[in-house]
Amino acid sequence: MGTENKNMVFEGLDFSNMPSMDELLQGVIKNDFAPGTIISGKVADKRNDGALIDIGLKAEGFVGSSEFRDWREVQVGDEIEVLLEEIENDRHMPVISLQKARFNKAWSKITSEYGEGSVVKALMKIRVKGGIIVDIDGVEAFLPGSQLDIGPVRNMDEFIGKEYDIKILKINEDRKNIVVSRRELLEKDRADKKAALIENMKEKQIRTGIVKNITDFGAFIDLGGVDGLLHITDMSWGRISHPSEMLEVNQEIDVMILDIDYDKERVSLGVKQTTQNPWEDIAKKYEVGSTIKGRVVNIMPYGAFIEIVQGVEGLIHVSEMSWTKRITKAGELLSIGEEIEAVVLDIQADTKKISLGLRQKTENPWVVLAEKYPAGSKVKGKIRNMTSYGAFVKIEDDIDGMVHVSDMSWTRKINNPNELLKQGEEIEAVVLEIDPDQQRISLGVKQLEEDPWESIDKLYKMGDLVTGKVTKITAFGAFIELSKNIDGLIHISQISENRIEKVKDVLALGDDVEARIIKIDKDERRIGLSIKVAKKEVSEESLKQAEEEFTAALKPGEAIVAMGDILNESFSSLDAIDKE
Repeated sequence: MGTENKNMVFEGLDFSNMPSMDELLQGVIKNDFAPGTIISGKVADKRNDGALIDIGLKAEGFVGSSEFRDWREVQVGDEIEVLLEEIENDRHMPVISLQKARFNKAWSKITSEYGEGSVVKALMKIRVKGGIIVDIDGVEAFLPGSQLDIGPVRNMDEFIGKEYDIKILKINEDRKNIVVSRRELLEKDRADKKAALIENMKEKQIRTGIVKNITDFGAFIDLGGVDGLLHITDMSWGRISHPSEMLEVNQEIDVMILDIDYDKERVSLGVKQTTQNPWEDIAKKYEVGSTIKGRVVNIMPYGAFIEIVQGVEGLIHVSEMSWTKRITKAGELLSIGEEIEAVVLDIQADTKKISLGLRQKTENPWVVLAEKYPAGSKVKGKIRNMTSYGAFVKIEDDIDGMVHVSDMSWTRKINNPNELLKQGEEIEAVVLEIDPDQQRISLGVKQLEEDPWESIDKLYKMGDLVTGKVTKITAFGAFIELSKNIDGLIHISQISENRIEKVKDVLALGDDVEARIIKIDKDERRIGLSIKVAKKEVSEESLKQAEEEFTAALKPGEAIVAMGDILNESFSSLDAIDKE
């Protein structure tokens, strides 16, 4: 084709305003139409699924309806900003995004204007595992469940759709994610309110609070942003075992501020201090000796506590519960909740102690007995109990008198009551003394007859020849029962002219013995006997010699039968039975 034909192809076209090829290749990139930039556009057409946006290129871009915040309000001609992702796709259309443009603008604003630590408003968008996704001006951020509220949140769905102030904790530029917290703002707000509230508090102020929590030692009271401790000892002037007896959660209560620790922000509270101390005029209200009515509120082994009025308790000790019965535990006689009458014995208002008596409501039987049985009176009764030192004899009802071993015989050394008496046996005795204060009655059996030692000179004389039975054998001699239950001692040295190793080799219990009196000691209540001088004529000189031998041979205390000798004798008898 010639030049003429070539020129014919371009006839009718105006090339005066057409950009050069270089301008066509570089103009778009150098201007505002570079991928990744945010550009302005207008809504050219609104369809059911989205809108065509004119951004100034030869073709329009498409934005889906879901990217608009309120699709129903979108109108043709509305100006919007979009992010240019591609200048032209395979359909020869620019690829744009309204949502990404909004995100990039918001991200830029957050990173440049806010930053970590800033407080912004956020919309609780959707519930995800471990927390909530929130929207901050088009940027999604993660709010962990632990940062949602001060305490544990049982239902996070209740927060969805609501807007709250949150604090930006961390921004990750590379991953384009943000972690936020609501809890930190709540805690700071509460701390500020707490500090301000404590600053306005003063000791002895009365404030109204709500019972927040109950423990074994007390209760925590919410005073409107500050929790105060109400200790169990400051709840009531009276006795309470557990705070739940007086309080319940969410109960409204008036309390007095007892102490404020501004450094640790701790407040101590009291309830009983809001009322008058009942102990202040207790001494005027109840005199010693007066009768009170009360309720048993606590029982301990040593006594029972009686509530006289609210906040005031008295103690009935076990020793003040009965005149005659031995009460070992208060629970044997009283029970919690029981209404009783008692007598005021003592009041110590300064130490908050009141001593009460239960037995004082009745007449003291020990005083009655002291009047009924003066010293020297004779009584009869059964032996109810025996110990190593005496026997207890029933006098009246639950009152016993005691016969001590020393008051059982004028003539014998009684080591144990069972040598003369048996339990259950009825005996007669003489009243020696009745002590109502000590609740003690002393009785004597030997006092029923005269003391034979008072007339010993009429019964026996030195040199008399006497007979009797062997009643006891010891290592140093044998005791012989004479008339009037008087015992005489034959020392081992006075048994025979020949040397004797053991008394039992010569004498046995129950043997009839004839002996001569060689010593009478009224002060020691001792009669010395001799077998070896009984078989021959004696003179004053021979008696004197025998007495000297007896006294010299007798060691101090050998005239008394020791308990060890009795036990040895008993064991010897048992050995003999075992051998048989």
